[in-house]
This record gives sequence, C-alpha cells and structure tokens, in this order.
Amino acid sequence: MKVSDILRVKGGTLFTVQTDEPLALAMTDMAEKDLGSLVVMAKGTLAGMLTFREVILQIVKNGGQAGASLVSDAMDAQPLTCTGETDIDDVRRMMLEHHARYMPVMEGNMLMGVISFYDVAKAVVDGQNFENKLLKAYIRDWPDGSAPVSEDVKL
Repeated sequence: MKVSDILRVKGGTLFTVQTDEPLALAMTDMAEKDLGSLVVMAKGTLAGMLTFREVILQIVKNGGQAGASLVSDAMDAQPLTCTGETDIDDVRRMMLEHHARYMPVMEGNMLMGVISFYDVAKAVVDGQNFENKLLKAYIRDWPDGSAPVSEDVKL
C-alpha cells in the first residue's frame, strides 16, 4: 500500500498557517477545528509543521504563555516528508524512528496532503482485516469442499 492510497480515502482538506502568524491564533485554529497539526507555509512552499508538541514546547519556553510568539518561533522547520509513492511500511518505520505523528506528503515542491500516524495505523489494520476476510473465504470455499484442518489448529 502506498501513501497515495491513504490520501485518496482521507480526502484533500488541508489546514495551513503562515510563518508570521501569531502562535496564539494558530493554537485557536487547532483547538476549534480539533487539529493535531498545521502545515506551515511561506511564499507558497512548505516551511515546516506545527503540532501540539511544538506549541507546548514554545509555551514552556515563554513561562507558560504564548505571548508574542509567532508560528515560526515554534514550528519544526525540518519535518519528515514523503511522496505519494512512498510505501506505508517505510512511512511507519520513519514515523516510529523520529517520533513523528504527522508527515507532509510532497510531490516536488507541491504539498499533496498530510498523513498522521493514526492514518497509517488505520490503513494497516484495514488491510489486515481485508486479507483476513479473503483468507477465511478461501478456506471456506476450498475446491474439494473440505477445508484442510490440522490437528494443531481448530477452526
């Protein structure tokens, strides 16, 4: 399964923020829309990612307040990215190694979407459930009418 398969199911809604926007305004957008991340754009290109992790770190730096911080003060300026052709297993490995919960999907310099660790986990589980159903149907419809049963395995 590829990242493009997840994006096709997920849809194309993207939530972005500009680097020079006040952090407090970005936090309000995240809270109102129940978003875990915003893609940070500057001059039409990806500048970084803003997640609640970065927001909390910036608030701690400011002594518990958003203050006059801008999005650029808090964002991850070098987020992990992938393409639509990246295999889900590779994305899962990268996200686990880097503790990333969100990953922008890029085609060249164009932002195609964002996938979350939840999206990846859901795709894996859905794929396993589908495969499980196919295997059960295959066993039920064994060509000679009797499913092979091992003495070790009881269905």
